[in-house]
Amino acid sequence: MQLVIGNKNYSSWSLRAWLLPAVHNIAFEEIRIPLGTKVTKSEILRYSKAGKVPVLYDGDVVVWDSLAILEYISEQYLDGKGWPDDVSMRAEARSCCAEMHSGFFTLREDMPMNCRAKGRQVLISENLQKDITRVDDIWSALREKYSEKGPWLFGLFSIADCMFAPVVFRFQTYGVTVSETSRMYMETVLSEQRVKDWLRAGEEETEKIEVAEVG
Repeated sequence: MQLVIGNKNYSSWSLRAWLLPAVHNIAFEEIRIPLGTKVTKSEILRYSKAGKVPVLYDGDVVVWDSLAILEYISEQYLDGKGWPDDVSMRAEARSCCAEMHSGFFTLREDMPMNCRAKGRQVLISENLQKDITRVDDIWSALREKYSEKGPWLFGLFSIADCMFAPVVFRFQTYGVTVSETSRMYMETVLSEQRVKDWLRAGEEETEKIEVAEVG
């Protein structure tokens, strides 16, 4: 497989697609295209007419959406284990992922992912606080419900954790206060070796995207 991604410091959608195969030690070639340059668009268009990253190539198969990439890897390489085994848990996990995939626009806009930045502060508007509270509620409810099954949102590591991993980075960057249960979940994510690998690589990047350097 080949996975086309953007900057590790900034590209939240790339992180989502990258994390599942990385955690499960599925071999893939990483093709990194720096974002925000004069040639970014033309370089990405070589791989996808959608003009965005990430993009997955697996033989003749091309997948150009983060959640679709995660679904594909789960089906093709993990025998469906990217999702919980239980049907009700699986439905709940898919609902959480769909909400993340299609929502939280204020959070994304006001708190862009910037892995290497620390101590940043932004104005917490009413809409931003609603997004933060909703994420905190999701994390807390799932951890309280499934804590006996393991330390991740649904006990075992799943696609849901991939989808929310960039939010963990955001909350760390901007010093967001969350419940104790959510804070413990953030520690679980940040202690995962592959997450550490991504963070270290992001810190080593030299590119700077000014619109993401806020706070």
